[in-house]
Amino acid sequence: MTSTLVRRHGPRYGADPARPRTATRTRDWTEIQERMLVPLQEAVYARVGLGPGGRVLELGCGAGLGLVLAAGRGASVAGVDTERPELLAYAERRLRGASDAPTDDGPLLGEAAWGAAGVGQGPRLVASFRPLGCAAGDGAALGAQLARALEGTPRGTQVVVTGWGPPERCAAAGVLRTVRRLTEPVAGPDAWRSAGRDDLEDVASAAGLLLEGSGRVSCPFGYPDQESAVRGLLSTGLLDAALSATDTARVAKELGEALHPHTRPDGTVWLPNVFRYLVARSA
Repeated sequence: MTSTLVRRHGPRYGADPARPRTATRTRDWTEIQERMLVPLQEAVYARVGLGPGGRVLELGCGAGLGLVLAAGRGASVAGVDTERPELLAYAERRLRGASDAPTDDGPLLGEAAWGAAGVGQGPRLVASFRPLGCAAGDGAALGAQLARALEGTPRGTQVVVTGWGPPERCAAAGVLRTVRRLTEPVAGPDAWRSAGRDDLEDVASAAGLLLEGSGRVSCPFGYPDQESAVRGLLSTGLLDAALSATDTARVAKELGEALHPHTRPDGTVWLPNVFRYLVARSA
């Protein structure tokens, strides 16, 4: 299993009370946080048998690590990200540098990628590795993206959606939930939510998908120190509402306190998590 304990990073937010700039958050995402979901991505690709000749469209592809893993298996890849489009430029650089990635037309990213799942031959997969269960309305938003992604695709196109596991088995979700209470005076108590048992099934049912199976994957978030943990979690975008409601220094302080029970005597931070995935096909 891919190690998720990242190398030590120097202080950043503690010295700068201003809200993290986009470039800073992108750097922290790619250097610290993004790799935490690699076990989930690899498990999904193994479950669906992704290999040479396959075609993948990833929804919420971010900086493209999931696409690089798919390209390494010989698949043609495309990705969209409507929530964090600033990451697509990084994804493009990565994919152009991936030795196993198809290079005839270059990586297909952004608006041009929406129809990619309906083009060409070979098995098709539409996947979302942005886990459901941390934001109000995230299921409806994913459903709209699935509808657009599946336009023009043949019947039987494979679809994978992912979500946080049970709250009691997701330490990171508990930490995020604690800090996101800072948003309540501004956004109200319904701005965030805990994962529901049937989140993925509800999305698949609303999209008219035929269920094939599901699974759970352990994805612990490991950091060399609290500073790196704070930076990594801030880079997810899941605390943007808290950053808007207050300042970065306060959010970082609350994060540090919430992380204290998960900090080991040697200073490392370990957050055990379980994520779910659901495999389905278009009808």
